[in-house]
Amino acid sequence: MSTREIFDGRLQAALLLVPTVLVSVVFLYYPTARAFRTSFFKAGFGRAEEFVGLENYATLLTNSSYHSSVALSVLFAALVVAGVIVVSLYVTFLIHEVDSGQDWYLISVIWPYALPPAVAALVFLFVLHPTLGVLTGPIEAVGIDLDWFNDGPQAFVVVVLAAIWKQIGYNVIFMIAAMNNVPNALTETAEIDGVGRFRRLVSVYVPIMTPTLFFLVIINTIYAFFGTFAFVDLLTSGGPSNATNILIFDLYREAFSYFNFGVASTKSVVLFLVVAVLMVIQFRLTEEYSYYGA
Repeated sequence: MSTREIFDGRLQAALLLVPTVLVSVVFLYYPTARAFRTSFFKAGFGRAEEFVGLENYATLLTNSSYHSSVALSVLFAALVVAGVIVVSLYVTFLIHEVDSGQDWYLISVIWPYALPPAVAALVFLFVLHPTLGVLTGPIEAVGIDLDWFNDGPQAFVVVVLAAIWKQIGYNVIFMIAAMNNVPNALTETAEIDGVGRFRRLVSVYVPIMTPTLFFLVIINTIYAFFGTFAFVDLLTSGGPSNATNILIFDLYREAFSYFNFGVASTKSVVLFLVVAVLMVIQFRLTEEYSYYGA
């Protein structure tokens, strides 16, 4: 006899949902509503709020520095998402192809994802520090001069690489599951027809894995915009010369360095809208191009 109880009353179901609803309201919906409200006020630490309507939004529309931050964030997100997907897919394919030791390969790939973002940033700083990094010497030996503390493009590339490295493990978890579900008959047919490994990955595995890949594109986009603050804060602090001042760091600095809570809330609303638009586009593409079988 099954020991599982079935709750068929609405009151019982509602009581079970209370903890989830409570946490969502307190830590998600209320802060979101409060940020939206504050975006219409001039507010700061230690001073009374002053209603200014759309003035904060008008300020952002005419702020060239903020426009640069938006463009930089979109470029950053595009590079991170594309880099994570491509590298994770290739690593997953290599792991999938091995006959023994697959579990150890998976553990070695996934462990960076288990690190807190701040710790991952410090690890990457230790690896690529311009003077003390363990890989600085070998890189400079091939003619590449590392000076990303002072060189903006180099700093931007370093933050992108750190963000990609941290997220690979998460993607591999889903990709290896999706790749293992590809019918063996397709792989065997491709091998009999003499299809090379790379062509097999692109033409056989990727089309069948499209639902998983599109899901990961969405998750990685959210990660690129919202989950990479620690890398910017600990590696570059938005510099040099705002070369890594992406939106999530920019609004943090606006709120907790300049104490312009109204403008910071406006920036958070704009960031939410940017990501929301990208999500809508990606969901439409998911429905159009995903393969769900015959």
